[in-house]
Amino acid sequence: MSIQRFQRQALRIFLSLLCSFTLGTLAACGTALSPPDLAVSNAAATDSISSVDIAPGWASNSVNAVVFRKNSLVSHGDTQFIAFYDPQRRVVLGKRQLGSSAWQLQVTPYSGNVDDAHNSISIMVDGAGFLHMAWDHHNHVLRYARSLSHGSLDLSEKMPMLGRDEAAVSYPEFFRLPGGDLLFFYRNGGSGRGDLVLNRYDVGSQQWRRLHTRLIDGEGRRNAYWQAFVDHLGSVHLSWVWRDSPDVASNQDMAYARSHDGGLSWETSSGAPYALPISARTAEVAWQIPPGSELINQTSMSADSAGRPYIASYWRAPGSAVPQYQLLYFTGKAWARLPLDFRRSAFSLSGQGTKAIPISRPQLMVDLHAGPADAQKALLIFRDQERGSKVSAVVITDVKRGRWHLRDLSEQSVGAWEPSFDSELWRRASVLHLFVQDVQQLDGEGRGDGAPSMVQVLQWQPLTQ
Repeated sequence: MSIQRFQRQALRIFLSLLCSFTLGTLAACGTALSPPDLAVSNAAATDSISSVDIAPGWASNSVNAVVFRKNSLVSHGDTQFIAFYDPQRRVVLGKRQLGSSAWQLQVTPYSGNVDDAHNSISIMVDGAGFLHMAWDHHNHVLRYARSLSHGSLDLSEKMPMLGRDEAAVSYPEFFRLPGGDLLFFYRNGGSGRGDLVLNRYDVGSQQWRRLHTRLIDGEGRRNAYWQAFVDHLGSVHLSWVWRDSPDVASNQDMAYARSHDGGLSWETSSGAPYALPISARTAEVAWQIPPGSELINQTSMSADSAGRPYIASYWRAPGSAVPQYQLLYFTGKAWARLPLDFRRSAFSLSGQGTKAIPISRPQLMVDLHAGPADAQKALLIFRDQERGSKVSAVVITDVKRGRWHLRDLSEQSVGAWEPSFDSELWRRASVLHLFVQDVQQLDGEGRGDGAPSMVQVLQWQPLTQ
């Protein structure tokens, strides 16, 4: 190790300790390094990857770094917001001007049961610039607050949205519509017996209303583990796997629905209208995947410039012992699959709770600027023990022709991290900002004995390379 690199690491450790003791009053822990570089193991010297240190965060499990955070980072105009649990389990909010490494951080009055990695924090900014936050849920009463003024980090008291069907909330996710309204998805009920609820926030009246109490009906026998995406045309894409019991091994099939009117009515990929609620009997099966296929739940999806959906996941294909990342995409006529067969080691998914898995669930970003006749480009961001548990990417240069390559975006391991990113910045500018933190995860719930680790934002402009 060079003397310069040793000095940088020593400085980072010192600043981490300093921030951990002073975060409650420190205005901007991220200013001391401007910004520190994130070493890139196989990138060209001109690659535009950088990383900004923010502050130490809770790292004894993966609650800060689960894939279903919608969002961990989000931008509005020239301001970017972040949320995470600090080493004292408190919810911390932050904001900065895009392009700056100086973060203004604020410890909120709220905290969470971070021993359960499901209890993550989700944030979104509405079209008027108000920050919305939901946190600390795994079959719990809704915990929701929003900022007191435009661009503020000061939050309201906890409040209901509608005051009904809010006693057993899991996986709260916000999505912003092009006009500035918000959608809020959550599961009502437990694993293997839950329904998907959908609310809509009107930015003008500042009020929530119920769109669907059971958009997807588990019928008391199953539940849908979903991922959603709002494309640049305003269409809402929804895909999910079914689970028949709390055992992850019962995950099966990939289903799909879309809405062109902000979540009110829904249809299949062919345009056939759904009679709501959607059930296992009526759902379109985009891809048949039997139980016991190591199919993971709650991954990600996107859409291209023509509004055609793409779904990223992983499972073990028939005849193979190794789970592989898979990309499903709709051609306009039928669903197709791009297998990303680069992994070599087998593993098995079974049991309950948050699993300790050698790979992360993937995040997917599709190039929104390519025309219908252009080669469709996409990124799949992941972490794999085979690659040293680094931040890694599948760079897909032509989806239909199956042209892709692998690269690592970091040099150091990020432990049990899963990717989450600023979806609004990607939508506007094809710039990728990832929430990154080196975290642990035991098999099942609970916490390890890891020390707090630095929360970072990794910044990359991949389509310019």
